[in-house]
Amino acid sequence: MSATPTVETIWSQYRQQLQAFLRSRVSDEHQVEDLLQDILLKSYQKLPELSSGAKLKPWLYQIANHSIVDYYRRKGRDVLDDSETLWYQDNQQSLMDSLSECISPFVQSLPDGGAELLTQIDLQGTPQKRYAEEHQLPYSTLKSRVHKSRQQLRALFDACCDFELDAGGRLSDCTTNSKGCKNC
Repeated sequence: MSATPTVETIWSQYRQQLQAFLRSRVSDEHQVEDLLQDILLKSYQKLPELSSGAKLKPWLYQIANHSIVDYYRRKGRDVLDDSETLWYQDNQQSLMDSLSECISPFVQSLPDGGAELLTQIDLQGTPQKRYAEEHQLPYSTLKSRVHKSRQQLRALFDACCDFELDAGGRLSDCTTNSKGCKNC
């Protein structure tokens, strides 16, 4: 073989060996063909970087190994995306939908103006600084009131429901506790 092999000569010499190598690691024949084409394309693109024809075979097999690893990584992500992630998102959305029905009654039952405060700041998105200015309150006082009102709201939820959190601290399940819920 010459010092600078062409893709055609490489392919005619190694195609069958690479195909057998791929078949031994990938069971889907269509994927084997796709991977073979991927290896052909990568070898064509990177051929100018090859310094010596003596390293050709290990170089091709390295490309093949990388292609197989990439294939299994993609395949793993596709399986996760199609089943577990969608299942989790559906479960999370239905949980949030059921809890959102309780927010308004719970907020309205808060004492000492907490309902109006959380409605403006948390539900309608009014910035705390603007709310403090509009109601002529010191900002630090408003922050304390918001914090207290949120704690009271959390206590109402806790009195009604038992919450489970996942490893990331996100809500994963909610069940009505044995006392039942009087507020929503």
